[in-house]
Order: sequence, then structure tokens, then C-alpha cells
Amino acid sequence: MEVHWNEIALEIAREVEREVMPLFGTPKAGETIGTNVSGDVTEYVDKVAEDVVLGRLQPLGVNVVSEERGFVDNGSDYTVIVDPIDGSYNFTAGIPVFALSFAVFRDKKPVYGAIYEFVPGNFYEAIPGEGAFMNGKPIKVRKPERGKEALSFYTRGRCTGLIEKVKRVRVLGAIAVELAYLAKGALDGVLDVRNYVRTTDIAAGALIAREAGALITDERGRELKLRLDATSKTNIVAVNDRYLLDLILEELENEP
Repeated sequence: MEVHWNEIALEIAREVEREVMPLFGTPKAGETIGTNVSGDVTEYVDKVAEDVVLGRLQPLGVNVVSEERGFVDNGSDYTVIVDPIDGSYNFTAGIPVFALSFAVFRDKKPVYGAIYEFVPGNFYEAIPGEGAFMNGKPIKVRKPERGKEALSFYTRGRCTGLIEKVKRVRVLGAIAVELAYLAKGALDGVLDVRNYVRTTDIAAGALIAREAGALITDERGRELKLRLDATSKTNIVAVNDRYLLDLILEELENEP
């Protein structure tokens, strides 16, 4: 099937943007209208955004995994993993850190990933073996500086000793965006060890970060393997070099 995934992803992102941005920071955006396949609350803006995405993908006949609807099996070799608004809490609260996450798999192998960061309008992309890009220009993780590491760190009491061993810890509330920031050199690492993130949250970001030179593992240092569904939860450790990865894994291994 000849599909220009970069064009499809950007068209979808722009269409979602047109539909949802008038809702940014409004009470309407955060209205609860139901629950998704994982039992989490579905807000009005999530439904608006997902309807746009599913409507655009339907004519392609591909399988779709979305945060609200779950797995839509159309018998295709291709599966699109999409979170129309990663960081929907930020969106409803008026915090300008949120993005569309879009990843394409053929069977179980990734073939394309894209993240569209709505407010600055940055479009991140990756193709396995061809690198990562922001707005068409190549991006790479930054060279680490010992003692100056900045991490995005999601924890429920795990690995807290790490906080004393790096310079900065941030939580931006949109892991797709944070993985893109790792890829372009704005962060040194992104980790979520709450056994909480789903494939819809990280499929595109993990590919983009990896193609930019990041190391992506689970909490034991094993290659991160994603299941093509919307319900499985996992942990992720994504960093710009081996020293930082070993530091994090040691903290996790030795935690009480």
C-alpha cells in the first residue's frame, strides 16, 4: 500500500488543531462524557479529536489503536497507534504543552512516527534507519554534561534517590512532547516508572527519540517492546547516553 504517512499525519494534525484549539483552556473541553477502554475518563476534547482522526483514517482501511476507542481491527497489515491529544489535562487547564502522537506499524515493526506540538507548531518525525526530524531538519540528542542532567521523571515513590544525582527534574504532563524534547536535545532523559504509560502515549515518541540517538529501555534495561493495544501498561527509561541509563537502572535496582 503506497501511503505518504508524513502527509497523512500532518493533515490529521492540522485538522485536529482546527477543531480543538477553540476549546483550549475552556470548561467545555474538560467535560466528562464517558470512560475509555482502559477505564479512564473521556473528556469532551478527547472525543472531538479522536473523531477527526478516525474519520480521516477510515478510508485507508488500516487498523487503528486509539486511547478512547481501543483496537479497531480492519484486517490490515498496517496499524496506526494514535493519541490525538497527549496531555489533555494540560489542554483543559490552559497549559500549552500537548501534542498529537501518531505511529505506524507494519505487522509489529514501526515504519513511521510523528508528533505535532500544537502551540509552537513543531512537527517531529522519524523513519526507522533514516533519522529524526523537526520541521524537516535533522535532530539529535544533546551531548551530556555530567552534573547538569535534566530529566522528566514520573514516579510514585520509586527511584527518588535519583533526584539528588541530577541537576533538574521536570514533569511537563505530556510524555510524547517530553520524548520529542529528548530527541531535539532539550532534555537528557524521560522516565516513567509508575507502570502507567500505554503504547498510545509513547509509540511515536520512542521511535523519534531512538532515531535521534536515545537509548530506550524498560525499567530493567531491556529493549522496550510495545504491544499494539490501548490497555497494556509499561515503564519507560529513555536517555541520551549509557552513563545516565546505568545510573537510573542502578537506582531502580537498589531501591528499598
